[in-house]
Amino acid sequence: MTNIVPPPPLLKVEHLKVYFPILGGVFRRPVGEVKAVDDVSFTVNRGQTVGLVGESGSGKTTIGRAIIRLTQPTAGVISYQDKAISKLDSAAFRPYRKKIQIIFQDPYNSLNPRFSIFEIIGEALEIHFPAMTRADRRERVAGLLDKVGLKRDHLDRYPHEFSGGQRQRVGIARALAVNPEFIVCDEPVSALDVSVQAQIVNLLQDLQEELGLTYLFIAHDLAVVEHISDYVLVMNQGKIVEAASAEAIYENPQHDYTRKLLSAVPKL
Repeated sequence: MTNIVPPPPLLKVEHLKVYFPILGGVFRRPVGEVKAVDDVSFTVNRGQTVGLVGESGSGKTTIGRAIIRLTQPTAGVISYQDKAISKLDSAAFRPYRKKIQIIFQDPYNSLNPRFSIFEIIGEALEIHFPAMTRADRRERVAGLLDKVGLKRDHLDRYPHEFSGGQRQRVGIARALAVNPEFIVCDEPVSALDVSVQAQIVNLLQDLQEELGLTYLFIAHDLAVVEHISDYVLVMNQGKIVEAASAEAIYENPQHDYTRKLLSAVPKL
């Protein structure tokens, strides 16, 4: 019988640490450190959604920012398709910026108010596909607006003309512009009305199925995470305290902190 070797995980995080210095005294010298992420390891397989859940300050957003190199890890290794990427310089990491994108939490502050929707979404195309003409960029952006449920005539409008849910759709279109494989969804619905949250989560699921995307879905609401995730990591004070399938986490939580998060979920 032939042994079938499973493919490596798309993303692998090994013993990740992110510490921030505490500065004190007249000269603002380091007097201690905050262990925002403290020895965290996990994997994400292609096509999977891994939920990362915890209260504010638990370290979950810091992990997302470390993956996309907005925050520099203190120690540990982040690998993408078996290639260590956490210590690459900017030039060497640039090809991975097309593969790994992020949807930010706040749709009000993550979009430049001085840029039109075309400029916001098309900026990445201009950087990563310099040979693309302006006309081709406009057509690409118009197609992305269609894909996220907005209209083509929104191209030349500005962020202040849109609702929060519409702005987050623009943020999703921006993340999709360069055909990524992996998207860090950093609390993408927490700033939205409850009535809009389900629409955005459903959109993300539809896009995942259509485009074969892989997600790290960061949130503080276990109900949202359970709905979208295949596997859930529960974080508290910089550490993963529980990891299991979404069903197992929701039906039979093992850690006191997980039970605390579940008790905060509104019951119908």
